[in-house]
Amino acid sequence: MTITTLQPAHWPSVRAIYEAGLATGNASFQTSAPSWGEWDKAHLVHSRLVAIDGATIAGWAALTPVSGRCVYTGVAEVSVYIDPGHRGQGVGKALLQALIAESEKNGIWTLQAGIFPENMASLRLHEKAGFRVIGTREKIGKMGDRWRDTVLLEKRSKTIAL
Repeated sequence: MTITTLQPAHWPSVRAIYEAGLATGNASFQTSAPSWGEWDKAHLVHSRLVAIDGATIAGWAALTPVSGRCVYTGVAEVSVYIDPGHRGQGVGKALLQALIAESEKNGIWTLQAGIFPENMASLRLHEKAGFRVIGTREKIGKMGDRWRDTVLLEKRSKTIAL
């Protein structure tokens, strides 16, 4: 498996993986994947990664800014999505470790993740990568007619902005 920079040509596979995650109902409040242009605009230009297994994209990871305010330029939200056929094979761990390293190369001092409490695999993945639970954001958003909680986790860089 190789971790490399996500390119626009990867988008069809990245989008399919994203949609597979959304279909679980426990990956995001989003209900459908955006267009490439919308996704590209919403995510930081750095720290966009794909895991490639042979000729197949096995997963992707990227960062979204948490705010447009300059004081938060070093704070980003993590997205990690794994192809269903590659789950449980260490792809998420490899991507998240690479994303953390890439984020620090680009001056990110705090990574955040908002994860549904039902998504135990993602919670374990982030905790093993050094994220700590800040707390539960109760009924933070509605999915259809159902209020959902998210667990807020963060990882503070040990090398940036000490």
